[in-house]
Amino acid sequence: MDAHALQEQARKAQAFKALHERPGIFVIPNPWDAGSAKMLASLGYQALATTSAGYAFSQGKADGALSLDDTL
Repeated sequence: MDAHALQEQARKAQAFKALHERPGIFVIPNPWDAGSAKMLASLGYQALATTSAGYAFSQGKADGALSLDDTL
């Protein structure tokens, strides 16, 4: 990772931390594919989490049934 990428990652980490520290409830949805991620982002969610089950189900498999290569 070059210096710019490290700075960008640090900026994103700080922004994510700030979401947890602000007053109120922090809701972070789990999209199951690119389409649902775009839809959730368009609804105003500031962060999205990953879900192994959601991705596996979108591929017609059970959670935990995808190989590392399938996941990447």
